[in-house]
Amino acid sequence: MKPKKSPNLNRQQALFHVRLDDLVDMTHPLAALAGQIDWQSIESKLSEPFHEEKGAPAKPVRLMAGLQYLKHIHNLSDETLLKRWVENPYWQYFCGSLFFEYEAPINPTSMTKWRNLHGDNLEILLKATIDVGLATKTITPQSLDKINIDTTVQEKAITYPTDAKLYHRMREKLVKLAARHHLKLRQSYRRVSKTALVDCGRLFHARQAKKAKRKVGKLKTYLRRVRNDIARKIVGRATLEHDFEAFLAMADRLLAQRKEDKKKLYSLHAPEVECISKGKAHKKYEFGNKASFATTSREGFAVGALGLHGNPFDGHTLKGQLEQTARLIGLKAAELTCAVFVDLGYRGHGYKGPAAIHICGRGVKREEADKRLRKWRRRRAAIEPMIGHMKNDGRLGRNWLKGEQGDRTNVILSACGQNLRLVLARLAFLCHLFLAFARRFCGNIRPDIRLAA
Repeated sequence: MKPKKSPNLNRQQALFHVRLDDLVDMTHPLAALAGQIDWQSIESKLSEPFHEEKGAPAKPVRLMAGLQYLKHIHNLSDETLLKRWVENPYWQYFCGSLFFEYEAPINPTSMTKWRNLHGDNLEILLKATIDVGLATKTITPQSLDKINIDTTVQEKAITYPTDAKLYHRMREKLVKLAARHHLKLRQSYRRVSKTALVDCGRLFHARQAKKAKRKVGKLKTYLRRVRNDIARKIVGRATLEHDFEAFLAMADRLLAQRKEDKKKLYSLHAPEVECISKGKAHKKYEFGNKASFATTSREGFAVGALGLHGNPFDGHTLKGQLEQTARLIGLKAAELTCAVFVDLGYRGHGYKGPAAIHICGRGVKREEADKRLRKWRRRRAAIEPMIGHMKNDGRLGRNWLKGEQGDRTNVILSACGQNLRLVLARLAFLCHLFLAFARRFCGNIRPDIRLAA
């Protein structure tokens, strides 16, 4: 059924409870932010996938959206978020609770189910942060005239892939699945495979590559024998063939891939992972997916975030990024006439639209660009620290969400977290100025006087 209404819409009082809006300091930045977000608009748009009458009522949209915001503002897991939510009245007020609650409102798995249900519709949350940025004057409408765009790699939560580990782990999965279906194998190779894996790491560390490669070959042989044994014993058994189909296909893909192949398998639990080289001196290869971001040139406020697969050329991502940016700020793609600043990786982008694309890093003659434009070209690099903040302060540095949809969702929510951190810093600054002004001209303020946010 449609989600329940937010508890803060219920004006019924409780005899032995204190309302949160009477308990918290309304000048606190998080309390002020709660009053700036258009929760009704978010609720109306994210309630559409639910049926009018069938099923139990879903949790309030404000609660679920608020939890997603807090998760990415403070870089927390779902479990840790809910534990801290119970302890923090400001977080409960932000999520729409009417009274202080002593138990977690949902199970952590509900966070995952809610994200998977809405998918790419979570762009609504990013658009809400842009509206809040404009309402609090963290950004101005003129800020949207100058935009920086860049791509980065969102790394997946996997171990560094090696052939030895993949062969060993794939054999383990097949053996466990066979035991679950009471399928007796000729040999499981459990002991000798583990020994070969340990020897492989030891020999590579000692730079004895020839001996180590022979151990890798043994691990591959063990996997092939187990795979062939299972394939022979499930022939003609439709149920078993169906249950083993995905695992045998993954084993075949792993056994067939070579060093020079493209679209190789790097992780068994995340087969969508890609190997991306960005030319970094300290990290030659990164394993995950490419992410594209658009930020305002002056403030570094995210106005676009896309998760991309297939390791596309940076220039080919420009059109899609500008279309999303136009959609989030309430324009059509043909109406976006801003100046866009990109790096040399976007040469040959082929974009043919109203936006003016400036490729920075090239030598520009003085007569070709005025002084003001040269200043904005130098501001192109301002997007780099913003991406760094999303990785270190947010959850972009290591993505724990499952599948390609999880990759796209994490990119969008990481941008939401970065925007709200900027808005909270702005609100904290304004509150500090207000209190300093009040103390300067009104004397000491009694603690029982509540200030409007």
